[in-house]
Amino acid sequence: MARVVLKLGDDISTDIIYPGRFMATVLPTETPQYAFADHPEFNARLKGGQIPPGSVVVAGKNFGCGSSREQAASTLKGHELVIVARNFARIFLQNAINLGLRLVVCPEIEAEEGDELEILPDKIINRTSGKEFKVEPLPEARQAIIDAGGLIPYTRQRLLEKVACRRKA
Repeated sequence: MARVVLKLGDDISTDIIYPGRFMATVLPTETPQYAFADHPEFNARLKGGQIPPGSVVVAGKNFGCGSSREQAASTLKGHELVIVARNFARIFLQNAINLGLRLVVCPEIEAEEGDELEILPDKIINRTSGKEFKVEPLPEARQAIIDAGGLIPYTRQRLLEKVACRRKA
């Protein structure tokens, strides 16, 4: 079960997620402190450790639009947030997959801050309202990258599997 900690609308840009004035900070270990920096109360809760890993941000359409800055995904990954949105901007989606950020595409999602969600492979059950919403699964290859923790761990894993197969042969 995961709790919704932030509800956002449509067209949430990367500048809202990770404001451009912090672009000098690019290390994934440093970017999380600037997540939603222009939402001071939520940012303070994140930085203060008051939001547990696996908590959910719910958004409308076109989450992550705007610039292609990878930091928008890394700042969310640094807090181990789960992003449930009606859909995602194309570049943000690929950056998030490459970094292993957990994303769920749910075109009809209805949830409020504080709601408890059960996220299953094919649906989300809002335990607070009792409603169910169909999930659009990511392609298998993209989900495998997220499950591995990102593109680098996924590639490392695949290479090690190849080496192990060659040693057996």
